[in-house]
Amino acid sequence: MSAAAKRSEWDVSDIDTWGPDKHELGATIPVAGNSEEVETGGWRSQIPIIDSGRCTGCMLCYFYCPDASIIIEDGKAVGIDEKHCKGCGICAHECPADAIIMEIEDKG
Repeated sequence: MSAAAKRSEWDVSDIDTWGPDKHELGATIPVAGNSEEVETGGWRSQIPIIDSGRCTGCMLCYFYCPDASIIIEDGKAVGIDEKHCKGCGICAHECPADAIIMEIEDKG
């Protein structure tokens, strides 16, 4: 039986009750979240601000962002996908040009 066939036969009706013994290291999670359906930007308390003029186009912010929230145009970072950015600050930390700073987000 192929791996794809095995995966489609999984009974995940009780997935909410699964503990660590059902989620083995390296296992495929059969019902993963989907960023198109789940907006996580409301979690953040800080937001990255990009100075596109300082951006050198190294793309480190893009590659390190765990949420794929860096908006790239013409090879440079120009903005943030606010629906999905959680405000972790990894982009600002990894930017060698100091083109990204973190600011406290005013949610008011």
